[in-house]
Amino acid sequence: MNTVEPIRDMKVIWNIEDYLKEKNERDYMMFEIGIYCGLRISDILKLQVRDVRDKTHISIREQKTGKEKRFKINPDLQKVIKSYIKGKEDYEFLLPSRQGPNKHITRQRAYDILKEVADNFGIEYVGTHTLRKTFGYHFYMQTKDIATLKEIYNHSDISVTFRYIGINQDRKDDMMCKLSYKRH
Repeated sequence: MNTVEPIRDMKVIWNIEDYLKEKNERDYMMFEIGIYCGLRISDILKLQVRDVRDKTHISIREQKTGKEKRFKINPDLQKVIKSYIKGKEDYEFLLPSRQGPNKHITRQRAYDILKEVADNFGIEYVGTHTLRKTFGYHFYMQTKDIATLKEIYNHSDISVTFRYIGINQDRKDDMMCKLSYKRH
């Protein structure tokens, strides 16, 4: 089963950030928004400069669910955004395409960017949900607050959230390794 997984290793995340920052500022911005906000890629792609300029919160209507969502922009992400949008117009997309005036990159292009990163850093099971799952995994690991994460994701049940961020799999793997029939 080839399921998309979060990036669990912080050193790998830092290396990807350094790599993207040097390689392509737009792709770096996509990565940062994804791991700091936990949005679906379809919602990230539609963000415009006006949605983040001088803002403390981002307000969107989720494309998939149609629900309103408002969340605080992490201070670390605010710094990245402020630097990135300097000189950009409010109507511009945060992740502009080279395919025409004021178009955003496609979902396929976002996947291609992440696939290239994954290949360069030896990451398996990558997809456009990798950023969202990475956000959730590290949110949970740093806060242990699965109830709030469930609300952020709009999941129906905590078990769905645990499964989504790969924690259930991690727990099962750990338990399988602890099982032993050796005499002590």
